Parts: sequence; structure tokens; C-alpha cells
Amino acid sequence: MLTNTRGVDRSDLRAPHAWSRRGQDDRGGHITVETRINERIRVPEVRLVGPNGEQVGIVRIEDALRLAQEADLDLVEVAAQARPPVCKLMDFGKFKYETAQKARESRRNQQMTVIKEQKLRPKIDAHDYETKKRHVVRFLDAGHKVKVTIMFRGREQSRPELGFRLLQRLSEDVAELGFVETSAKQDGRNMTMVLAPHRNKPRGAKANRSATTPAEKPAE
Repeated sequence: MLTNTRGVDRSDLRAPHAWSRRGQDDRGGHITVETRINERIRVPEVRLVGPNGEQVGIVRIEDALRLAQEADLDLVEVAAQARPPVCKLMDFGKFKYETAQKARESRRNQQMTVIKEQKLRPKIDAHDYETKKRHVVRFLDAGHKVKVTIMFRGREQSRPELGFRLLQRLSEDVAELGFVETSAKQDGRNMTMVLAPHRNKPRGAKANRSATTPAEKPAE
């Protein structure tokens, strides 16, 4: 059970910088030193929000602190720039913990988002196409996004339809594992498309695909 900050340990409130650093070490997150709670909120009145988001209205700071104490909650300043500042009744310890959890989850998701790239020529031969496709399949199967780039040279630039058809063919060939997140578009001498893996698609389905495409070799 999370302990309320009042009546237990006031040393946290007396040293805001040390308190913030300790909260970061213990919880793995970060609460800015500007966040003021309880008696650290030194204004005549605040716009008070209840623990369930209900609007209480503008009240004297003494009344807001009394309501927080009666509810066994903290008075937390959530909008310091407002006039008067907006404060909310909440369990500040629980709030810090949940904020740290969300920050860790966000960093984890960012680290998992990887974009691979495959480059093809508009007149690629069948063997090279199959090789490139296997790479795309392997990347999607691992949960990565794939940026597919068609490189035009010389007079090939006058035939953009070759690139469009090739990208459409590739997207259809790997539709089991991914979808077109960013449609094909011309970018100077290149044409690009971004494929993304299906979110709920189980990974490692190579055995099933090999049964339907026996001519393909498994990706190394």
C-alpha cells in the first residue's frame, strides 16, 4: 500500500531537489521539481478539481488543504500557470508511480520500433526479387517496419509506373505479415513505400509460409 506524504516524512517536502532525485532513483521515473503539493502551494486560492475529475470551483487554499486532509489525499498543483492555479486531490505517491510506469513503457515501445530498408531496381530480375522479398518477410516477421526504395536511373525515371507496379506486387506478396503504412510516393530519383507488421500477427510463422511457397529458401 502506498503511504500518503502527509504526517509521515516531511523531509521530502523540505528538500525538493533531493526529493525529486530520490523519486527518480526509487521509481525509475522523473517528477519535475516545479510540481508543488500540499503546504508548498503558497497562493491565496486555487481552482480545485476532485479526485474523480469533478470541478469543485475556486476555493481558499486553507479549505483545499482541509478537504485533502479529510479525504486522506494530497493537494497537487497540476496547472501552475493558470490564474488561479489548478490543483487536484490525488494520491501523489500513486501518481508518481504510474507516471514512471508509463514513461518506461513509452521508452520500451520506442526502442522496439525499428525501420529496416530494402532497395530494388525497377527492372529487377526474378531471382533478385525473391531474395529481396525474403529479406522483407524476415524483417516483418521480426516485428520491424520496412522502408522499400525503388531506385531509378537514367531513362527509368520516365517510367514511374514500373516502380508503382513493383511496390504493389511486393505489398501483395507479403500481405500475410504486413500492410502498407505509407503509400508509394516519388522522392527525387527514388520511390518509397513503408510496410509495417500486423500488430496481432504471431511471429515465427516461417514453417507455414514454406508450405505454401516451396520454391523459396528459408531466410538465413
